[in-house]
Amino acid sequence: MNWEQLLSTQRLGLEKYQGAQKQERTEYQRDYDRLIFSSPFRRMQNKTQVFPLPGSVFVHNRLTHTLEVSSVGRSLGESVGRELRRRHPASKAHVSEIGAIVSAACLAHDMGNPPFGHSGETAISTFFSEGKGKVLEQDIKESGARWSDFTCFEGNANALRLLMHRFRGRREGGFVMTYSTLASIVKYPYSSELSGGKNKFGFFASEETDYSLIAHELGIPLLNENPRRFARHPLVYLVEAADDICYQVMDIEDAHKLHLITTDKAIELLLGFFDGERRDRRTKNLSLVSDINEQIAYLRASVIGMLVDECAQIFLREEEAILAGTFRGTLIKRLSEKTRIAYNTCSDFAVKHIYRSRDVLDVEIAGYRIIGFLLEIFTDAILNPSHAYSRLLLERIPEQYETDAPDLYGKVQSVLDYVSGMTDVYALDLYRKITGMGLPIT
Repeated sequence: MNWEQLLSTQRLGLEKYQGAQKQERTEYQRDYDRLIFSSPFRRMQNKTQVFPLPGSVFVHNRLTHTLEVSSVGRSLGESVGRELRRRHPASKAHVSEIGAIVSAACLAHDMGNPPFGHSGETAISTFFSEGKGKVLEQDIKESGARWSDFTCFEGNANALRLLMHRFRGRREGGFVMTYSTLASIVKYPYSSELSGGKNKFGFFASEETDYSLIAHELGIPLLNENPRRFARHPLVYLVEAADDICYQVMDIEDAHKLHLITTDKAIELLLGFFDGERRDRRTKNLSLVSDINEQIAYLRASVIGMLVDECAQIFLREEEAILAGTFRGTLIKRLSEKTRIAYNTCSDFAVKHIYRSRDVLDVEIAGYRIIGFLLEIFTDAILNPSHAYSRLLLERIPEQYETDAPDLYGKVQSVLDYVSGMTDVYALDLYRKITGMGLPIT
């Protein structure tokens, strides 16, 4: 792969109009602005990140997490871009815009996640693999469609669909994003048939042809023809690193605010990234403020800064392997030994003491029930559209979702488009209304 081809301003759906209009903003800044003013982006403010949506104590929701990932992604991209300009002074590639591309891709990376956190993905997958949706398996397979798209439902693949698909009444090319931004979102650039039963793949069958076109135009190698698997776009590594940095460090801070861990434990985990003079300096700085939350915020910022610097250096050190498509793993897994041990310590602690807390489990349990119920009734409605109750339910689904698609695969996708786009609050409210537990009051 080469940077000149990888950093393209070509837009999906506007291939015939390339260069027809000049803008003061760069094409990648337009991607960023287009995303941040979109409805799917705003809906993330009412989607769970890890902890239940806040009451009196504010913790991260999907939107605030995304904004922070985008900020870290911009820092990573700008650091890498500066060095690439120095390394390749004669190159015509838009390396100075890498920060903008990564920042925009970070904004979009979680747009396809369903309500109720990552448990929402599992709830959708298990509805088809072991729940009432399993009755559709034979019909889907006999039609030649890809059943694993449903049993391994993936928020990352759904984000790509959200950005690329031409929903009814919308323009060709969906959000009409640049090829480079779209490719930078795809963490797992392969078909669900290669996911090994896990919720990790990059595109549904419905978007595979368009993504293949983008990959070809950007010079991204096709590693396997059938099922399709591509190399990663290099900037995916920076988007992924920004996400890894934020969720791991910020979850420690959120857990401290919710009193799931003590102040001493939070400080211990965050100070664990430093030793020698750097640790002594931060310990001394902690004594300059008495506000406990400010102390934790200071350490959190220090850790993020360190991780950004290390990940950028790893990317630059491995540039040749990344461009060759031979780099394996993630940037986070290549951290220096001291930093990697501290990061893994935080990760292990979070799994044991934070992600399995009672409040988090309660959200997951509720999510399973609500998502499963909504999928059940709306799937039944698309299978029996002439039934009186089905007609009422189908009228509830916005017209942009193609419940009258010509094939069963498309019909099921329309239900998933609708349900996965819901906020936690909307899904709960709709569940209550349909079950009769809550009715509109005039």
